[in-house]
Amino acid sequence: MSKLDLTGRVAVVTGAARGIGRACAELLRSRGARLVVTDLRESVHELAADDVAVLTGDVADEELARATMRLAVERFGRLDVLVNNAGRTLNKPVTETSVEDFEAILRVNARGNFVQAREAFRVMAAAGGGSIVSIASVSSVVAFETQTAYAASKGALAQMTRVLAIEGGPVGIRSNAVLPGVVDTDIMEGVVDNGREMLASFGPAHPIGRIGKADEVAEAVAFLSSDAASFITGALLPVDGGWTAQ
Repeated sequence: MSKLDLTGRVAVVTGAARGIGRACAELLRSRGARLVVTDLRESVHELAADDVAVLTGDVADEELARATMRLAVERFGRLDVLVNNAGRTLNKPVTETSVEDFEAILRVNARGNFVQAREAFRVMAAAGGGSIVSIASVSSVVAFETQTAYAASKGALAQMTRVLAIEGGPVGIRSNAVLPGVVDTDIMEGVVDNGREMLASFGPAHPIGRIGKADEVAEAVAFLSSDAASFITGALLPVDGGWTAQ
């Protein structure tokens, strides 16, 4: 059996209704994992199946986080992987970013990912280990104008990833983050004025010459979730077409 195979594993994927989260859920399932998927959007129920349990709600809600991890154990007997994907974007100059804007972004991208990771960590530690993979961003490590709130939240997620790796090592938990560049999803379309035309214009900014695809990010997530990455923890893996190499 390939070390990339996830048969017998149980994974939680947050923000699974669309975009990168949806791609991660579909790929992990295709590799043999059973899933618990969550999202605010009711459309996440499209993923429901015998091997996919679904919850809807606010990723930053502590009780939802506890209920999610509990459902994984009750429905499938274990929890091996958390894909911390749920997130929000915001592009505003600092002088136009309100405190409410800032707090709303941090609530999802920092607090939300924290409470999910904390509850997953508790379950995994008691069971002997697991893998936490967070979807951060190139904005975790490089700065772009109009991203005060977003960059702060993704920088926090990157550092949380490293701390979890240190705390998780002795109890068998690996913690890594994927740092996507610009990815072709409907989420990205919603934060630029000219939709797909503007998205495509970002292509030349990547040395590889194009923007990324959600399934390309999902491949990195699946790798970090698997035994093929058994000696990788505390890593921030760019999946950005070479953007941060420039």
